[in-house]
Amino acid sequence: MSPRRRGGADRGRQSAARDGSTLRWPGATARFALFGEVLWVGLLCCVAGLGLVTLPAALAAGSAHLHRFLRAEDSSLRRFTTDFTSALRTGWLVGLGVAVAAALILLDIVVAGSGLLPGGQFVLAAGVVLLIGLLACLAGTTARWQLTRSWREAARLWLRDAQQDPSGVLWLVVAVVLTAMVAWQLPPLIVPGIGCLVFAALATSVRERRSRS
Repeated sequence: MSPRRRGGADRGRQSAARDGSTLRWPGATARFALFGEVLWVGLLCCVAGLGLVTLPAALAAGSAHLHRFLRAEDSSLRRFTTDFTSALRTGWLVGLGVAVAAALILLDIVVAGSGLLPGGQFVLAAGVVLLIGLLACLAGTTARWQLTRSWREAARLWLRDAQQDPSGVLWLVVAVVLTAMVAWQLPPLIVPGIGCLVFAALATSVRERRSRS
């Protein structure tokens, strides 16, 4: 490593030490291990979410798992399974609602894309925006489930944070779009894509905000 790069790395570690991020997120110091954990979370979420209605519970458990890893706490498969089971007790209703909403939006997109409807291009664009918004809301809510273990409270936290942090919402929307594009171009990449989406949702949920009241 050149002196310039070494100096930059040292300054980065010193900055992290000053702002307390190393103490708050000790698991993030091992970057290669963190990347591997993101891939592992993506795989866990894909397997646990195969039932479609189980997807919200899988994402919530994956977010809680990754949060524990970042805090250097117990992030075993057993804890993921426990979180998934807990989230699924009422989370299957959330999954059912999301699946029905997504199916209706996709139906509108298909019909609008066929050219059978007047103003189909507008309906198509609106459908795509609604679908992205739905997925962003799902990701944002699942990232906050671990805080309350209540889907209703998690949704309230998401709405409150969305009002206070529009840029965080924008970053999450970008993560959703990139995940969808990667999965569409090469389906096997859905696994790392989901892992990165969970990480992005978790990162936006712990961003510093001016007010949390």
